[in-house]
Amino acid sequence: MSFLDPRTLAFVLFACFIAVSFLLCILAATGNDDPTEFYLGTSGLSPMQNGLAIAGDYISAATVLGTTGTIALAGFDGVLIASSTVLSILMFMLVMAGPLCGHGRFTLGDVLSERLSERPARINMAVVCVVVILPLLLVQLNGAGSMMALMLGIPGSAAVTGCTIFIGSLMVCYAALGGMKGTGFIQIVKTFVLFAAFILLAVLVLKRFSWNPVSLFGTAADASGFGDTFWQSGRQYGDSAAGRLDVLSVQLTIALGACCMPHITMRLHPIRGLRAARAATTWAVGAVTALLVLIVIVGAGAAAIVGGAGLRTADPTGNDTLLVLTRALDPGTESAHRSLLFSVVACAVIVTTLAAVAGLTLAAAASVAHDGLAKVFFRGRLSPDRELAAARTAIVVLGVLAVVLAVVTQSWNRQVLLSFTFAAAASALLPALFYGTMWSGFTVTGQRWSMYGGLVLTLVTMTFSPSVSGAPLAVFPNHDFQWFPLHNPGLFTIPAGFALGWAGSRFGRRPRHMQQPAPEPEPYAVYPG
Repeated sequence: MSFLDPRTLAFVLFACFIAVSFLLCILAATGNDDPTEFYLGTSGLSPMQNGLAIAGDYISAATVLGTTGTIALAGFDGVLIASSTVLSILMFMLVMAGPLCGHGRFTLGDVLSERLSERPARINMAVVCVVVILPLLLVQLNGAGSMMALMLGIPGSAAVTGCTIFIGSLMVCYAALGGMKGTGFIQIVKTFVLFAAFILLAVLVLKRFSWNPVSLFGTAADASGFGDTFWQSGRQYGDSAAGRLDVLSVQLTIALGACCMPHITMRLHPIRGLRAARAATTWAVGAVTALLVLIVIVGAGAAAIVGGAGLRTADPTGNDTLLVLTRALDPGTESAHRSLLFSVVACAVIVTTLAAVAGLTLAAAASVAHDGLAKVFFRGRLSPDRELAAARTAIVVLGVLAVVLAVVTQSWNRQVLLSFTFAAAASALLPALFYGTMWSGFTVTGQRWSMYGGLVLTLVTMTFSPSVSGAPLAVFPNHDFQWFPLHNPGLFTIPAGFALGWAGSRFGRRPRHMQQPAPEPEPYAVYPG
């Protein structure tokens, strides 16, 4: 087999990334002899490195594949979703960075336990963090397994399962070995790889249209099947009132849910001071915005070159849009794994997934090991070595659970799991974090009502929504038990989560041993000049 064979070259590129990633994790692991280094990596990254790591956490493989597909199939609605991601990271910079940076915290449980009764605050946060993170882990693992099987040219569900298990094994190794600093290095490498792949695709797309964006977007509208309305809202869920509310709900969920995801907020804990946090998040905002501009170009290119009918025939959900586009840009190949362009893009997507799942696994394991075991079950009696062992054990257990569930949910529509993750984060985590850092009257009862109430409402409304039953792309398309009209429940569950947190703090029973609330902190919503 020739070295220039696309499949061989893709394998070599992927192997090089694995080797470099393990080297970075080994270098990072030399200082991971205590929990502070493992959870924070306090020997530290520069503001630019922290910013690129935050950007890497924000842009997951699910974001890349899903947003590109939505732009190609739904036009302006996809652009709105991309804009919501930019809005989310701006909110992360302006609102979340101040209260969460520095102070030696490891997890979100550390943040809330400073004001609330420690045991219930940590238990509630650990449970909800794991529930919020797991669905996103499944989406990433399923996407990477399918893409790797295509890249290697191995057909069949058994091959996808094998690739998913392989990706999951690497995920566990990265998180357990490298800790916070190691996964940060991997995120930085992943950001550069992803930029390179999308710059290549954007250049190839624009070259097809004589470097004229107006011609590109006009052709995309003509080929989409919607004409001029392609660049108007209403293509994703329809022009009805429910469809327009659905688009608004998706925007709200992404903007508010992404900025409080535990694997992203963990990046703020090692940063010391508002000035450093502002510098890091400014780099992150710039990187995410630039990448999303490239994604918009590539998504419009898919609509213009392949056409809406061809994209829907290949995959009505849009997750295969990048695959179809690379085949169209490299038409001389007989199959996907024979295409050099597809192999390069697939390698970038798999690299993106590896980085994302390592960060997600570390965040979930930190909540379990630090909040659940070290601080609650053993009440601070664990030695540093034993806490590190507990953290690495939690990574292995959560990794195995995620791989098993990913195999079980291989055939599910990934958008359902994504919707649940971000809606649950915005409805359960965000109210607790906002009240817990901004309102001195917030209580453990309010935390419990907002977190569990928001989580249960999200689960119930999603279960009885068109995303799960009664629609062609639903999880159970042959059954119809829906009564909630929206595909994404965030428009209802997010305000409900905030209302429950307020009501629980005002009218709920105050725990007898609850700590006295700390004085109201300085406002963090806007950075000082």
